Amino acid sequence: MKVELLRYTPDGEKLVASAAKLCYSPVGISDIEEGQDEKKVRSFLKLLMDLGHESPIEHVSFTFGIEGVSRTLTHQLVRHRIASFSQQSQRYVRLAQFEYVIPPHIESDPESKRIFVEAMEADQKAYDKISKILYEKHYNRYIDEGRKDKDARQRAEKEAIEDARYVFPNACETKIVVTMNARSLMNFFALRTCNRAQWEIRDLAIQMLREVKEVYPVLFSHAGPGCVNGPCPEGEMTCGKIVEVREFFKNLDEEIAAEAASE
Repeated sequence: MKVELLRYTPDGEKLVASAAKLCYSPVGISDIEEGQDEKKVRSFLKLLMDLGHESPIEHVSFTFGIEGVSRTLTHQLVRHRIASFSQQSQRYVRLAQFEYVIPPHIESDPESKRIFVEAMEADQKAYDKISKILYEKHYNRYIDEGRKDKDARQRAEKEAIEDARYVFPNACETKIVVTMNARSLMNFFALRTCNRAQWEIRDLAIQMLREVKEVYPVLFSHAGPGCVNGPCPEGEMTCGKIVEVREFFKNLDEEIAAEAASE
């Protein structure tokens, strides 16, 4: 898995502080902006986050490049509605040798892994055979219709692989660009860094959290699973590891702070 923060709103913490102050200020936006220095921004933003006043943080957005993840993960990811997604298309991109993600419990069990890899190889062979059959069928049809060779080939290729892709598994590796505002990210982190989230999207969420904490530590000072800032919201479904979870995210903050101090 590779996660990269591609773009984010510049001066985002200052922007959030200014937007929040505007709600309670009789002066104009420019005057508020001019009166903000780094110390004031961090102090006010900390107060804002402590109070849980989240609407102003919607003004800040983040775009991530994500690679080496499965379609199982992206099926879960796109359920987060207030976001924008651009995913590698299996309809337009021929996967001559698709990559795949092996779950850790399967990876660690030799017999399970053998069966899994055989299934992946069988899917690739089926895809290759089906796409070849369909390509020839569509190509001949377009030629019979009087289309030029280049046009017939392009149309036949697209139609062949868009149907052949149905044999690919959820394990199939994919790439996606994701943009979320800070409030949507806070919700995403609360749900997907939780121990009850599936392992792959939890790993993704933690990597994304690390990325945003490195650029805007105050804004995301309370980000993480619900139990980091209060009781576990999962009720009877709790993992029962609240102490270990809090320690993990505390160590993550300290690690990021140490890295920032050393730069």
